[in-house]
Amino acid sequence: MTELHTLQFGTSTIHYRVGFRDRATLAISVEPTGDVVVAAPQEAGFEAIAEKVRIRGRWILQQQAYFRQFTPRTPPRQYVPGETHLYLGRRYRLRMEPGTEARVRAVRGFFLVSGVDFYDAERIKTLLDGWYLDHARIQFSKRLQQCRERFPAQGDFTPSSIKLQAMKSRWGSMSASGRLLLHPHLVRAPVDGIDYVITHELCHLEIPNHSRDFYQLLTKVMPDWEKRKDRLELFMA
Repeated sequence: MTELHTLQFGTSTIHYRVGFRDRATLAISVEPTGDVVVAAPQEAGFEAIAEKVRIRGRWILQQQAYFRQFTPRTPPRQYVPGETHLYLGRRYRLRMEPGTEARVRAVRGFFLVSGVDFYDAERIKTLLDGWYLDHARIQFSKRLQQCRERFPAQGDFTPSSIKLQAMKSRWGSMSASGRLLLHPHLVRAPVDGIDYVITHELCHLEIPNHSRDFYQLLTKVMPDWEKRKDRLELFMA
């Protein structure tokens, strides 16, 4: 459960939600929606939390401005024939094909859907989500191996486990136990965007916050991460 708080920073008002966790440090994040989320240790006081938010105020406003450039975002998909969907940065058009087996195939720029009524958007969505999930497991495992090679051999940059999980406004997350969470729909993004998300999260295995040291490590292992992040947000908006 989170609590909503407000802080005045110069002429701007920052609204932020605080959630208490079993963790040692406080983390502030700005979601692509512009929402500010604070994950705080159980014993943290609200005055101390507000002071941390105030210290990061300029960064918070910069992040919110950054995400605003990608609005308006693409409207929700309707899952009707002729509509386009993404996979590894390419656009595929939905097309129905005859057949009794309910399945999805990606063939020459098309998602071919069979065994479903032409206008059964809910069933089409279910099949396509299942296809994405299956291919996300394959692609993320492959990309993880490539991304790990960016890091020093002597470091421990292997997550304890990988879990695919739909998240409201994040493509990835690294838990305190070292479990890597990835949104299955990240598989829609170009490979360089997928690699950015995975590499970003692997950096959290060594530095579990977004401090200067974190960004120094990220820049060391992926010097063009900012360009990759911009392309990812623009492409997936």
